[in-house]
This record gives sequence, C-alpha cells and structure tokens, in this order.
Amino acid sequence: MSLHTAPRKVQGPEQELRRSAAPGRRRSVVLWPYLLIAPTVLGVLFLLLYPLLRNLQLSFQNFGLGELIRGGAEFAGLDNYRELLTGSEFWEVVRRTLVWTAVNVTLIVGLATLVALMLQRLGRTMRILVMCALALAWATPILAATTVFQWLFASRLGVVNWLLVRLGFESYEGYSWFANGTATFTILVLLVVWQSVPFAAITLYSALTTVPAEIYESARLDGAGGWRIFRSLTVPILRPIFGLVLCLEVIWVFKCFPQIWVISEGGPNDATTTLPVYAYQIAQSLHRYDLQAASSTITVLLLGVILFVYLRQLFRQEGEL
Repeated sequence: MSLHTAPRKVQGPEQELRRSAAPGRRRSVVLWPYLLIAPTVLGVLFLLLYPLLRNLQLSFQNFGLGELIRGGAEFAGLDNYRELLTGSEFWEVVRRTLVWTAVNVTLIVGLATLVALMLQRLGRTMRILVMCALALAWATPILAATTVFQWLFASRLGVVNWLLVRLGFESYEGYSWFANGTATFTILVLLVVWQSVPFAAITLYSALTTVPAEIYESARLDGAGGWRIFRSLTVPILRPIFGLVLCLEVIWVFKCFPQIWVISEGGPNDATTTLPVYAYQIAQSLHRYDLQAASSTITVLLLGVILFVYLRQLFRQEGEL
C-alpha cells in the first residue's frame, strides 16, 4: 500500500463561485448590463430612428396641408423624388450646399490646426487664457451669436460699417451687407467658422498633448524644420483625430440651419439657400410635406455618401501606414 496520496487540487475563489452559482443567477448576471443600457437604447431608437422612418414614409406619400389635418395620405411611390431630381432648382441648391460645406470645413480645420499648434507653444498662463476664450465662444448659444453678428453688420449702427468708415472707406457709410448675396454668404461663413473653431481646436490640441516630445526632439536633431515635422510626424500620428474632426465638422456644417434662417432665410435671391433651408421653405411656404420629406431623405443620403467615401479613403491610408 502506497504511503503517498495524490495531492488534492485546490480550487480558487472564482471556481468556487462558479460551482456554487445557480444557472438562474448566472443568467441574471449576464443580462444585467443589457438592462442597464436598455433605457438609453430605447430613447435613442424613439428620438432618432422613429423620426427617420416616419420621414421616409412621408416621402413616398402625397402629404400636404389637407392630409395633415384630415389624414389619409395616399401612396405616391417615387413621384416626390422624381419631381425633385428633375428640377434645376434642386440641383442648384445641392451645388450651393457642397460649396458652403467645402468652404466652411476647410477654414474650420485649417484655423483650428493653427490654433492648436499655437496652444502647444504658449506658456501655461497664456494657454489657459486662450482656452478659456475658446470655451466661452464655444458655449455661446447659437441664436445669441447670430444676433451679435446681425448687429455687427447692421447697415446704420453696425460696428463694421463704423470701423470701415473711420479707416477711410467712405463707400461703406450705411452699406447694407444683407442685401448682397455674396456678402451675406461671407458673413454666414464667418459666423459658422467662429462658432466651430473652438471645438476643433481644443480637440486637436488635446490630441497633440499625447504625442511624445522625444519624437519632435529627435526630428529637430536630424535637421527637420517646423513644416517638415508637421507634415511627416504630426499629421500621420494624428490622422484618426483629424479624420474625426473633419467628419464632425462636415455633419455640423452640412445640416446648418438656424444661423442661415435667422440672418437671411435663404436670401437674398436664394444666395444662402442650402438643403436644410430648402426643405424648410418647401414645408412652410408650399405646405408640401411630402417634398420636404423627400428632400430631407436625399440630404441624409448625400451626407452619408460623402462621409462613406472619405472614411473609406481614410481607412485605406491607415492600412498603408
């Protein structure tokens, strides 16, 4: 008879808990995280998915003011989309929206990058002051900022006209900025860029702080200048952040509505009518809620295509690095 017995396997606390837990207990533990996020998921589905599906449904119906009151909208098929896509006015609005988006996003990302690089080189006190100013500009309500810009460019008591006249430009005495399409478009670009740069600049600066300083020091020792360091180091390292900021700004600018509507309502002579403004005009002026729904659906699809093409190119470049 052997004097040696096999050593007993000692089980850890995790194994003991697993053996002692009942099957129902394990199922409740697994389901608990999903129960916690269920209210948020249901809220998102109700607030986002339902309006999107309802808008899509309206775009396939004959839905005007009469149907809004008495109900009973008839199925129209693709008639609303055909009416929009065969009209020259709609394509002019699409072209203007693309120009509006390209101009604003280019200025926003460019200026935000410069501000972020400046913050990286400022001292602690100045950096805090500049970031506080950016935060205040970012926190300003949209309508409040829009009202301030209306006052700045007012024809009679506007600060801009007063300053230009004092500088010797007498022709701007009583000049009406909002009666000129190009001038109104420019003012709206300035407003949107001023509102958007703080978020993009703070985001890019936060990303810059994560880049190790040793990389820049090594590049400077190798003789690389500021532009070479930015192009060969900063941009490749922060490419995902640049992509995120660019996508967010494209969405923000593309669907921009309150600033345009408060200042110009799409005028003068439709010079500032973009797709969101165009859809609102159709609904409010013509009471064609079906055309408005079709226009909104096309806007979402167009924005989705733009973002898909850019993100695909971005991921392809990431794979090549």
